[in-house]
Formats: sequence, C-alpha cells, structure tokens
Amino acid sequence: MNASPHLENKVAVVTGASRGVGRQIARSLSKAKATVIASSRNESGVQDVLEMIRSEGGKVHGTTCDVRNYDEVEQLMNFAVSTAGGIDILINNAGVGIFGHLSELSPEDWDQVIGTNLTGIFYCCRAALEPLRQSKAGTIINISSLAGKQAFQGGSCYNASKFGLEGLSEALMLDLRYENIKVAYIMPGSVATEFAGRTPSENANWKLTSQDVADVVLGILAQKHHALASRVELRPFQPPRK
Repeated sequence: MNASPHLENKVAVVTGASRGVGRQIARSLSKAKATVIASSRNESGVQDVLEMIRSEGGKVHGTTCDVRNYDEVEQLMNFAVSTAGGIDILINNAGVGIFGHLSELSPEDWDQVIGTNLTGIFYCCRAALEPLRQSKAGTIINISSLAGKQAFQGGSCYNASKFGLEGLSEALMLDLRYENIKVAYIMPGSVATEFAGRTPSENANWKLTSQDVADVVLGILAQKHHALASRVELRPFQPPRK
C-alpha cells in the first residue's frame, strides 16, 4: 500500500491521541496535510500533542473526551465540525488494558475496558455518522489488536473487548459501504508503548513501533476509492522464539 496519501482539506478526528500509537497517528496525519482533531481524557496530554504538531507546522485542534460518555463524544464531534468544518476521517484509537485472573477482576474493571474499547467506539462512530456522510468519502479506522483473534491467559476483559470490536467493525463496514464511508480495522501485535502502564523495554527491538501502525493507517487512506483493506493484521516479523 502507498503510505503517502495527500490529505489536504481533510479533517481527521483521533481519539486517544495524547500518547503512544494515537499520538503518532495524529502526527503522521498532520504531516500528510490533514487537519487533525486530537482528543484524550488527559487535558495536559492534549495540550502536549497540540504543541508538538503546531511546532512542526501542522494544523491541529484538540479537546478532552472520555469516549465512555456519549455526551462528551457528541461534544467532540460537534467541536470538529464547528472548528474544522466537518469530519472526513475517524481514527478510533482510545483504549485501555486491564489484565488478570477472573477472580482478580472487578465489575468496574470490566466496565472500564468494555466501555472504552467497545462501547466507546460505537459511540464515536454513531456521533460522527452524519458528518462522515456529508464528507461523501468518509473513512473510519478502528485500532484493534491481535488479541481480537487470539485469547490469552488473564485477558478475559481485553480479549472480549477486541473480539467484539472486530465484529462491530465488520458489521459497520457492511452497513456503511454504500453510504461512501469506508470502515477498516487494524490488528497490531506487540507495540513498544506505555500501554496499560508498561514501560517500553530497551531490549524490545523486535516489537512494532507506533510509526508502524501509523504507516498502515496512511496506507489505508491512500487506497483508491474502489479498494478497501478492511482488516489488517500487523505482527512483529521476528518475535523471540519460544
């Protein structure tokens, strides 16, 4: 896939944009000339990514949003329309990971993971639907995980959210394809970020980087109108041998 789309005059909303994969996606979209709407629950994180992108000459606006709250999601999409004139691209990247044996997981843990990783994406797609329709060439890209097809010990909440996200994404693709809205999802394997409170290891050179995921986003956006890579599995090429 050509990873260098020209996105001038396109408006891209990116959730979970304050760090890691979301931050790099926002940055890469800006470098491709899109106007970026960056959001996160963390206000200082939003301000940081705004300063970074503006220092690089990009066009960006931002606001806080907890995707678990539909009123806040609607406010985010209204902010994008009022500030930048519409929505052409929606990148659903906001996500959380809470892991452990069933006996260690609370109902609140379940609600947080499902609410962010699955319900939050439904909320964002629903609230952005009319602006995406008006775009005439809208694109939704959901950042999922290989955990959506490969269960692992301690992953009951996270696996459930990602298995569900992939079903949601595929159904939305069928719902929206004749409304000129493309829906795709990306399933990365291990990425060297601070996700779930982890620290990227100095010895994790085998892992994917945030830029690797951002490059796939750009590749999907660079495809011609008649083509859609609706599902992309992205793996580290040479993980440690077991």
